[in-house]
Amino acid sequence: MPKSTFNFKQFSVDQDRCAMKIGTDGVLLGAWTSIKHNPFSILDIGTGTGVLSLMLAQRSHAEVIDALEIDADAYEQCVDNFEQSPWGDRLFCYHASLEEFTEEIDDQYDLIVCNPPFYSEDYKAENQQRSTARFQDAMPFDHLLESVSKLLSESGVFSVVIPKKEEVDFIELASNFNLFPNQILHVKGTPTTDIKRSLIEFSFKQTEEEVNSNPEIEQLIIETSRHQYTEDYIKLTQDFYLKM
Repeated sequence: MPKSTFNFKQFSVDQDRCAMKIGTDGVLLGAWTSIKHNPFSILDIGTGTGVLSLMLAQRSHAEVIDALEIDADAYEQCVDNFEQSPWGDRLFCYHASLEEFTEEIDDQYDLIVCNPPFYSEDYKAENQQRSTARFQDAMPFDHLLESVSKLLSESGVFSVVIPKKEEVDFIELASNFNLFPNQILHVKGTPTTDIKRSLIEFSFKQTEEEVNSNPEIEQLIIETSRHQYTEDYIKLTQDFYLKM
């Protein structure tokens, strides 16, 4: 079988051994996630191909970029993708479950990113590897948020992409772990379609005034018609996509 490779401007990602291929969700999260606080250490939970880690390696000066992957094939492919990138000395992938990792690791991270499995419907794909990558019961949201609350540094940022329909419940769950939204990006495919995705940035907040403040909410439309991308989408992704 020919190797499936996705080429970005500064790196390439092999994905033939990964259930979840490169998609818009991951690229948007990697491009949108704030690095204004100059993170020293980054954790990518459920990394798959490693694309989020690679994008953040390109964008930031973080000296430690750790990735976590439970699937053996995806883990091996991620390691290969890291090694062939320009930033191999800053990238490391762990083969473990989030629960195992959280229990064993003593470090905390300045930035945590996750493009989690979120198809919570009863339907399961026939391919077990793909099911694990796609379905929420492989990484329940409360499990994810509890781990993030332990792994995130006091002034750190957690950035995630989820379906818009899950946004209210996810934010409420996060508040149970003292994580509160700073900014939200609502993503629409075209001007006339519904909002499909929410990209949310969380952090710990201490004061009552901060907790009660509303997060900054913006909207991104991907294309005006088929392959006619909006200026906002091009601006966000042009450092990565070859044809932008």
